[in-house]
Amino acid sequence: MKTTINYIGLFFLAIISLHACKTDDMNYEDAKVTAVKTLYEPADNKAIKLVSSASASLYFEWEAVKVEDSGAALYEVLFDKVGGDFSKPLYTVVSDNNGFSNGATITHKVLNKIAALAGIEPGSTGDLIWTVGASRGVNRVLAEESRTLTITSLNGFTDIPDEVFITGEGSETGTDLATSLPFKLTASGEFEIYTKLEGGKTYHFVDRTSGTPRIFYSPNGTTLRESTGNDEITVDKTGIYRISLDFNVSTISYMEVKSVGLWFCPSNEVIWNLDYHGKGVWTGTGKITFKQESWGKDQRYKFQIETVSNGTAETKQIGTLNTTDSAPTDGSDPSYYYVRVLPNVTQWDDKWKFMDKFDGKSTTISLLMKGDAAYTHTITAN
Repeated sequence: MKTTINYIGLFFLAIISLHACKTDDMNYEDAKVTAVKTLYEPADNKAIKLVSSASASLYFEWEAVKVEDSGAALYEVLFDKVGGDFSKPLYTVVSDNNGFSNGATITHKVLNKIAALAGIEPGSTGDLIWTVGASRGVNRVLAEESRTLTITSLNGFTDIPDEVFITGEGSETGTDLATSLPFKLTASGEFEIYTKLEGGKTYHFVDRTSGTPRIFYSPNGTTLRESTGNDEITVDKTGIYRISLDFNVSTISYMEVKSVGLWFCPSNEVIWNLDYHGKGVWTGTGKITFKQESWGKDQRYKFQIETVSNGTAETKQIGTLNTTDSAPTDGSDPSYYYVRVLPNVTQWDDKWKFMDKFDGKSTTISLLMKGDAAYTHTITAN
């Protein structure tokens, strides 16, 4: 009987505890915050002409709010069309420091996107309004004022394609739309492809490989436009090119790849070249002999390419996407071999190491810069 009574007592204690948790913890309410009283920057009616630089930005700042429980508030910058009330803002940007700062650094590219949502045509000037919302949880309190911002937008596309392909008689796959080669998406609205172009023959870009795609071209070799007819592009000479498209700012640029070589770090030189085999792939075969040093054998390598852009020759290197200082094994993750174009030309930085089994062997190396896969390279012993 005593044991039964104790069990009953414990049961009621548990019920009381649960009730206490429910009343104390589950009826949580957001701490109240005051509204932002003053907006500091940018000034009301400020006019700004957007530029295409990735680092270009505009700083927004406002007076910090007070929070009922003395905690930190979260801030957002809200944008709307002139005449709007921010109940359904066009765009919202979290402030710096993950929302805890009373300032926000907003890039020109983001502002250009907002301008497009406000109906400002590419390259045109128009107004939008902005304010700041503060919160401690769910409920957002709008600032006591809003300001107007006059924007001259970038000459970019408002409807950026998700995919881009190259087609036409001057392309590697000819006029068969279904076999068009894909570009690689490198950043939001930015695409590139490594491919061969036939001099004097036409080509263009499309957003799909079936049906009736949108067509893009360049009237002058630097500006990207959408075609409403049968507009085409040509290059003067046959060659291997990296074509870069930026739909954010409507630009196109070309870099001719004159040669690709295997760069052997210990000898500080290209030891043999790779030939272009089509569709973004270069392949070469040669003997790999590690350099004997007092501490052992040196087996470090990367790639070096000779390029021409706007008539200017430049040497570039291709090295590791994922930094490593170890040789791989047969079971290494494929990402070990991923590549990127490096910002600088050096002897040792951003290199790989050959596996020991390639020392003194005839070896075939392929560099794969294909639009539908990770940029990478392969190595096999013959």
